[in-house]
Order: sequence, then structure tokens, then C-alpha cells
Amino acid sequence: MNDVVIRPLRFTAGVEAMRAFLETLGLRSRIESERGGWVDMVTGNGMVALHDAASSSTGGQPGQTTLSFEADSIDELREPLEQAGFADVTVFDEAYGRVLSVTGPDGVVIWIDERSEDLYGYKLHDAKADERWSVTPYLTGATEPLWRQFLEVLGAAHTVRFGPAEGEFGVRLDLTTTEPMDDVQHRAGGTRIDADLHITDPDGQLVVIHG
Repeated sequence: MNDVVIRPLRFTAGVEAMRAFLETLGLRSRIESERGGWVDMVTGNGMVALHDAASSSTGGQPGQTTLSFEADSIDELREPLEQAGFADVTVFDEAYGRVLSVTGPDGVVIWIDERSEDLYGYKLHDAKADERWSVTPYLTGATEPLWRQFLEVLGAAHTVRFGPAEGEFGVRLDLTTTEPMDDVQHRAGGTRIDADLHITDPDGQLVVIHG
């Protein structure tokens, strides 16, 4: 079975500050580049990747979050995506491994990295994911039926939350936890609004933690 994991990518001006913030919440660092500038972090369900905005080759801006994924085999995704009508599937090699790109709903280009055992230039941590935490990105400006179809093809249909469909497409780094919210707030601060915890992260962006 091809395991596809949602992995929002945050471009940040302070990788270490964002890393420390997310570790305080409950995420764990898995892989980081030896030169700095990249780290991916795991939860029980889903991942978050941090990328130094200053070294971004795609023009990522500090505080910007994009939607990406990681998969066991990107070759196995090509045919299902094409059959679902996503015709511009492209597989190519990057310095860090193989990547699939595809234009998803609303004209949003999605990258899916293939898991690689070649860690040249990277350090692997013995990260034990906290099963109480999940990554549940919040999408705005998204055509929900089309996105649900796209995510269904990837096997990730229940990993996102949808906000207002109007406006420009955007991704907010939301998390969901079964850990008592009082414990999370004691560690990380923030403001309780109903059952959720609202926190401003080191990039000045809102992160909402859902109980």
C-alpha cells in the first residue's frame, strides 16, 4: 500500500525558532539538513516541513505555508491522478530525491516527495511521533468538492479543514490533538476560543489547535 502523508511546508525566517515552537506543542524532528535551512517534523498523523525562506529557490516568503505531501512511491500516483483528470503529472529528480508535481484544484501546484533512504547531506533523528497529535491544514479559497476528490485520489481525504471558499487560496498551519488543552496552553500559551487554542507562531502567523 502506498502511504501518502500530508506535509504542509512552511517558509520561515527562523527555522530554529519555528522548530522549537512546534516541539513545544508536541511535534518531533525527523530529518534536518546538515547545512541547516530544512527540517521535517512528525506527528501521529501528518508532518510539517520547515524551509529557510532566504534559501528558497521558488520565492517562498517568511510565514508562507504551502501544501505538499510525502509518499512511499510517486510512480504509483501517476496513473490514478491522470485518470482523475489531473493531466500534467510530472516526475523529476531533485538533489534531495524524486518529486512528483501536479496542478491540483484551483490551479494550485502540488509537490509530492518520494521517501528516500539516501540521507546524503541530511541527519536522521530517532523521532518517536506523539500519536495524540495530527496535522490538519486549514484551506481557504478552496473549491471543497474538487479538493476532496483530489485528496481522495491521494488517500488523504480526511486530513484538511476547509474555511471560506472566497478569495485567494491559502493554507494555515492547523493542528489537532487529543492531549488535554489545558496542558498544551500551559506549555505554549495562546488564547482559548471555545474548544480551540489560538497561538501566534514565531513567523507572526496564527496557528489554531483543535481539541
